[in-house]
Amino acid sequence: MGKNLEIKKQVVSDITEKFKNAQSVVAVHYSGLTVEEVTALRKQCREANVDYCVLKNTLVRRALDDMGINGWDDVLEGPTAYAFGTKDAVAPAKVLCDFIDKAKNEHMSVKIGLMGTEVMDVNAVKALASLPSREVLLARLVGSLNSSIAKLVYVLDAIRKQQAGEE
Repeated sequence: MGKNLEIKKQVVSDITEKFKNAQSVVAVHYSGLTVEEVTALRKQCREANVDYCVLKNTLVRRALDDMGINGWDDVLEGPTAYAFGTKDAVAPAKVLCDFIDKAKNEHMSVKIGLMGTEVMDVNAVKALASLPSREVLLARLVGSLNSSIAKLVYVLDAIRKQQAGEE
């Protein structure tokens, strides 16, 4: 009996570390998926550096209690899978929501999300999924900076030409 309890404590500790190391976590109801669908989803998750796994709800509940995170009790019922994004906070939401939309799968649905220690409802997870990817955001930032710098150079050149004409 004591050995089983120690094993469960270790598993709860491992789950707690997974939650702490993740930038974001999305929990989904996954009942009724075919093997092909699960395989395709796991492949998409691997490609996006998302850790997708199924964990026992009671152990997740204990891990979240240890972290002081509340608000998950209602959703930790039934088959639940978790997607952990350690490198990109948007990736778990984007991969899962895209998979659900493309597959038109009524068997899978988003339950809840977590970003840092902030609990996100289904609408917040979907809003997060609709954000552009990190690469697109960086490209937009570089484009904006480049545009601003080009305008500054144009203005400085006009000032230089004006001063050269006066001298």
